[in-house]
Amino acid sequence: MPSKVDDLVLKLEALLFASGRPLSVRQLSDALGHADSRSIPTALRSLAAAYDGRQTALELRRVGDRYAIQLREPFVAVARVVTPLDMAPRTLKTLTLIAYHQPMLQSVLAKMLGDAVYEEVQRLRSAGLIRTEPKGSTLELTTTRLFAEQFGIPSTRPEEIRQFLEKKLGVVPSTVPTEGAVLDTPSDASPALALDERENGAAPASL
Repeated sequence: MPSKVDDLVLKLEALLFASGRPLSVRQLSDALGHADSRSIPTALRSLAAAYDGRQTALELRRVGDRYAIQLREPFVAVARVVTPLDMAPRTLKTLTLIAYHQPMLQSVLAKMLGDAVYEEVQRLRSAGLIRTEPKGSTLELTTTRLFAEQFGIPSTRPEEIRQFLEKKLGVVPSTVPTEGAVLDTPSDASPALALDERENGAAPASL
């Protein structure tokens, strides 16, 4: 591979590693000051192949129209012990929506909450609270056993988690949203605030 391409691959790796969140081809191109972004996808494929070709806990994953360097699934649990569980209201809201509507497509979640979802999903996955599985051009999101344990939910079954959230948060029952749909919740029932009580030391039963 020509040195120029090698240099671009390394620069993209540096950007993705330092950002800590998924970045689009346009964002990567702008960060590098490239007027022409056509070389970026080729370099990203080379970077993905490099990770696939060596023993490493990391991988390059495409999430929607963005790319991220993340831990491979078998190593998420290992890293969990040093991952702080300190979530902002936006992160808590994202987690609640995933828990309520799971299995949920990341593309649907992004239409509900905006592009910040990609970063939040990465954060929740790194904390071991959700798992992600490729589903077409997007990801399917579900909660983990750790999520139920952390928030005092006595079940890992989606329907029972949904019932628990309806009872404790007042979330209005609804079907799983389709593309472009929004969650039907009462204005005074904030999933983020309710989960935040748990983070501030409230007993799990107060969720």
